[in-house]
Amino acid sequence: METEKDILLKLRDGSPQAFEMLFHTYSGKLYNFILKLSSGDVYLAEEMVQNTFVRIWETRAFLNPDKSFIAYLCAIARNRLVNEYEHRAIEYIYREYIQSFQAEADNSTEKETDGKLLEEFIDRLTDKLPPARKQVFILSRKENLSVREIAERLRISESTVQTQLSKAISFMKERLAKYFDCIIALLLTGIFVN
Repeated sequence: METEKDILLKLRDGSPQAFEMLFHTYSGKLYNFILKLSSGDVYLAEEMVQNTFVRIWETRAFLNPDKSFIAYLCAIARNRLVNEYEHRAIEYIYREYIQSFQAEADNSTEKETDGKLLEEFIDRLTDKLPPARKQVFILSRKENLSVREIAERLRISESTVQTQLSKAISFMKERLAKYFDCIIALLLTGIFVN
């Protein structure tokens, strides 16, 4: 009977069968883990399981078969969940910013005004970021590139991209602290919606 280490070694060599075996063994456990972290968000849990296993396949060559695979899976999923909540928080802040000006906007120019205000707001925050961080943030949030695509385009590591994105989001959250308390409260009470 194959051990987990044997299966991970095969996965590292690109075996689809090893990947499928690990998916069937751990996807249910990972789903339950994310379900608890996300306060029962079934859709988000399913999405995070899929995204996590896609990440495993993409980075299979770097797997360490001597370390706990389930712990590694959970760490990836937890980080992706945090990134998802941060992304939602930024989107929520953008929407709140736009809504605060909608009451004053003329109905005939409302859509045009929304777009301009949102763009202006994003640009003002983004311009305050250091050049490298700004570039990563723009590629992620405005061009919707994945971490991997950004890393390839800028010829830097994926971990550097993730670090820069995390710092950019932290910077924006600090600047918008008055809104952030509201966002956290919504996340904790499960009212937060896309």
